[in-house]
Amino acid sequence: MTDKGGKTSDYGRGAAILTVGIGITGVVTFLYLALAAHSLDKYQYGQVALLWSAVFLITPIFYRPVEQLLARTIAERRVRDQAIGPALRIAGFIQLGLGLLFAVVALAFRTHLEDSLFHGNTTLYWIMFWSVIAYAVSFFGRGLLAGTQRFGLYGLLVFVESTVRFVFPLLAVIGLASGQDWIAFGILAGPLVSLFVVPLALVGRRRSARDAVHDDRTPSEAAEQTIEQEKRLDAAATGSGAEEADFTLAEGSQFAVAALVIMACEQAFLNAAPFIASAKLGPVAAGAVVSLLIIARAPMQLFQSVSTSLLPHLSEAWSTGDFKTYRRSVRVTLLAISGFAAACVVVLAAIGPWVMDLLFDNKYDFTRPGLVAIAAGMGIYLCAATLNQTALAARKVNQAVACWVTAATLFVVWMLLPIVEDPITRVEIGYPAAAVVLFASLFVLYERSTPRQ
Repeated sequence: MTDKGGKTSDYGRGAAILTVGIGITGVVTFLYLALAAHSLDKYQYGQVALLWSAVFLITPIFYRPVEQLLARTIAERRVRDQAIGPALRIAGFIQLGLGLLFAVVALAFRTHLEDSLFHGNTTLYWIMFWSVIAYAVSFFGRGLLAGTQRFGLYGLLVFVESTVRFVFPLLAVIGLASGQDWIAFGILAGPLVSLFVVPLALVGRRRSARDAVHDDRTPSEAAEQTIEQEKRLDAAATGSGAEEADFTLAEGSQFAVAALVIMACEQAFLNAAPFIASAKLGPVAAGAVVSLLIIARAPMQLFQSVSTSLLPHLSEAWSTGDFKTYRRSVRVTLLAISGFAAACVVVLAAIGPWVMDLLFDNKYDFTRPGLVAIAAGMGIYLCAATLNQTALAARKVNQAVACWVTAATLFVVWMLLPIVEDPITRVEIGYPAAAVVLFASLFVLYERSTPRQ
């Protein structure tokens, strides 16, 4: 019979492996911006911060839906002993289409983007363009690695990307290089390594497939497990009937579009504020907001270690009707995130302003209450992002979209209203408040859609 404890421990090991790799990645990403702030003046740093925000606004919106599509679909097909080739082909087709869509839009609005974002700096525009294109390969590889639970290589991929990026401002600080363009080029150099790492994942796919078909069960155990799995599939079926075995382009596209909307809302939380600040007050204000929100963004990279292993794990549990394991995994994840966020709140309450002054070369004035508010909002937001994974696993994507659109709209509208003049204070109020709205709505969806055992 299926070992439920084994499923949970596999998820735990996968999350642990990724936590180490992506946790270090988050620190290295933080240091990239910190060293850039030490190497450049406020205006130049503000432009690099906008470039960084633009790349990491666009790439998750366009490409993370395919990553999540692959992670969920491959996990479901593996637990049913179905081939993953159709999923790879359809996801690749969708990813190619999204990449071409970005290229067309970016080239059509090139002049506007150069002038509005980078004040006529052509180099920064092309770094943004080719970085987004390169990340298409990276996110496809991440989805494949997550779905096949090759978490070690996943962690290596994102770690190498961030380390390569970090080398550029490091060389500037120690005097071996200099200039805004040099530091900015690190943003492009990171995803270029994906062109070498992702083929390793594709080569290793056959080995994973051979491992998956290894079966040392007796005939009676196999028959018993098959009957049990069929019963669980019936239990997991919703009012629309049991899921179809075949994976189609229409199904994949529907999921990708819905996930794209969710990713757009997610990036609105993290990147709308810098662009609004830039439009109103210029790159210096944008740099301040980016530096503040790194408190929320850096742990988001750490959370990728959890979400990447959580989605295929929950998809398998949902597909087999193992809702006890499903709920236990969600509960453990929420408690772990809450503990992490509480620790961040304590640290920032104690030494937050001093740390921010040290990292960002005394360029901005951050208050203790504001830093604590962002840290608390970060914890609430990450709990909401965990519940979003349950919606994807349970195929409640459209309902999740409604939750995200509502919360993100509230946040963006708040940032646009002139109720609070200072953009930093506006973020410190709006971000945690919108995170509470998102968490509450997704929690209600989770409780309503998840059976109890």
